[in-house]
Amino acid sequence: MKQVTPSSWNDIYFSSHDNLRLYARHYPASFTSPTHAVLCLPGLTRNVQDFHSLAVYLSTHSDMPRDVYCVDYRGRGRSQYDNDWRNYSPLKEAVDVIDLCTILGLHKVTVIGTSRGGILAMILACMRPTLLLAVVLNDIGPVIERDGLLRLRTYVGSTPTPKNWQEAAKLMKSLNAKQFPKLNERDWQDIARQLFLEDEGYPLTSYDADLAKTLSVIDFSQDVPTMWPQFKALAAFPLLTLRGELSDILSSDTLQKMQQEVPAMQSITVKDQGHAPLLQDGSLQSQIFDFINSSQGA
Repeated sequence: MKQVTPSSWNDIYFSSHDNLRLYARHYPASFTSPTHAVLCLPGLTRNVQDFHSLAVYLSTHSDMPRDVYCVDYRGRGRSQYDNDWRNYSPLKEAVDVIDLCTILGLHKVTVIGTSRGGILAMILACMRPTLLLAVVLNDIGPVIERDGLLRLRTYVGSTPTPKNWQEAAKLMKSLNAKQFPKLNERDWQDIARQLFLEDEGYPLTSYDADLAKTLSVIDFSQDVPTMWPQFKALAAFPLLTLRGELSDILSSDTLQKMQQEVPAMQSITVKDQGHAPLLQDGSLQSQIFDFINSSQGA
């Protein structure tokens, strides 16, 4: 995995419609080329650091580099926390993403959405289809498995802040080893650097603990709501779905049904990884680049 190099991006701060100070990153294309931008949307508790390696790869590609933008939702990363946890909703976050794209003049972007970010991509396909050119769903679909949601509920908002980076790596391994059995100790150290922010050399929790309240209100005695109509809206765009072989969020059965509903969808199963594939592997990055390149005709 590649370490973060701050010189490779520009910081963006912008105001939401309800006056929160939100954060995004811009990885400029290494040279001008006739390409459309990529917009990376992270998972529920994740942040822009998840996409660093992929963003560097896409923005510095020797043939067709692209501008890459990554977003911290409200209450995550370097974005301001919301006083009302009810605003940590996919709809509100989709509006924030639309606001950012409007401010930056972005349109016809390829969205790469990990988990929560893929849910936002489906919503954007309904709310603002002219914003999208192509979509990559990273381990998410219209059906979210109950077991995966229950696993998330056990630690979101209750994970302690580690005292140092070694402790952070051990914590990440204890929470995610079943999903990623082939990672080594250096990998876990790098993942800790992705999930936690840094404050004077020490790890800092990168999301508002009130996010847990959004999971606590789910009634697990009932079927989890599905998003088939929103998913079908993605049929209008080139679509690639990544699934972790060990995922407990996106099942193989759901992926098969997605293929039936959108026959043109491409899919990749990432072996020995669960929720959600890490996007650091060079071969996977190359496949994502090829998909973006072919879908944009550039």
